[in-house]
Amino acid sequence: MNRSPTTPGLVEWLPLPETGQNVLRFTGDWTLPYFAELESQLDALKPSLPETPDVDFNDVGRVDTAGAGLIAVALGPKCLHWLAEHDHDVPRELRALLGTVSDAVAEIYAHRPPPPRNFGFVDMLADVGTNVVHVRRLAFKLLGFIGATLETLARTVWRPRRWRITALVANMEQTGLHAVPIVALLSFLIGAVIAFLGATALQRYGATVFTVDLVSYAFLRELGVLLTAIILAGRTASAFTAQIGSMKVGEEIDAMRTMGLDPMELLVLPRVLALVIVTPLLAFLAVMAGVVGGALVCWFALDITPTMFISVFQTDTPLRYLWLGLGKAPVFAFLIAVIGCLEGFKVQGSAQSVGERTTSSVVQSIFLVIVVDALAALFFMEMNW
Repeated sequence: MNRSPTTPGLVEWLPLPETGQNVLRFTGDWTLPYFAELESQLDALKPSLPETPDVDFNDVGRVDTAGAGLIAVALGPKCLHWLAEHDHDVPRELRALLGTVSDAVAEIYAHRPPPPRNFGFVDMLADVGTNVVHVRRLAFKLLGFIGATLETLARTVWRPRRWRITALVANMEQTGLHAVPIVALLSFLIGAVIAFLGATALQRYGATVFTVDLVSYAFLRELGVLLTAIILAGRTASAFTAQIGSMKVGEEIDAMRTMGLDPMELLVLPRVLALVIVTPLLAFLAVMAGVVGGALVCWFALDITPTMFISVFQTDTPLRYLWLGLGKAPVFAFLIAVIGCLEGFKVQGSAQSVGERTTSSVVQSIFLVIVVDALAALFFMEMNW
């Protein structure tokens, strides 16, 4: 470390006379003025170097961070870390510098993107396995968060003083009242489209009156609650994630915990309860709007008057279809709210993370709603309900 700064650095891959094994010998000054020359020397030696070569620093001169960085790239973080801790033949100052650089290089290596692969059958199976493990982790996290939400609800339901009535009502207004126009409009249009398509197909067989049954069955059992859940998944789950994620970025959640407040009680519970309360009401509104849209198409396109439509509707449609449809609404609402809140808590502290988690919450909510609806439909069919 006391050599003149004008001595150029040199690296050689030489055999030792005593052992006959090769050693990577560093000499001279490894400083910024000689960076280009030293880099070319290392590039020429890299193909012949083993993963952990023997190193000789006995004749090395001055070393700055630029030179240490070149040595780090040549040796790798593991070899550097071992040298810094165990090789006492290396001067103390150089060992301290190599230790610092090894930590930085290890972090760079950890975040370096993997090299491109030729995607063959084995790689495809590896990707499938990785995705399965990822889905498994998501499922366990979701189940754990559901358990935490239910535990918080059970802990506060018997303590009226801990109820957040203001937050509950505000979230009911945001998630329910403000969603009425879009839910009603889309359900009305979907009902009209279904009635028109059903009439086009049934008119060939002179059975246009069964268009009423098609509309009523579709909306009372499935489409009313499913359309509502999908709209809320895109509108409300994303809002929950963005709100909680923004608070996470601003460290407001950490401040709550510091003050002894429970974020589950303050942030999650009012949102979950609000959505569970308003979703059945929105689903009922969607059912009515869809039936009205189908009735108007039947009136103007098929000459089925509103009186006749209501008569056929009452005669052919059991009331249990409505209860079966609305019974799924609280389940969908609970899943949507929990996923939206969970993804908000996963935000890492940047605007990009907020956007990624918002997208993830919408995708997960819609996927899970459709899966649960399909399972419920199979169950109701097997039970002959």
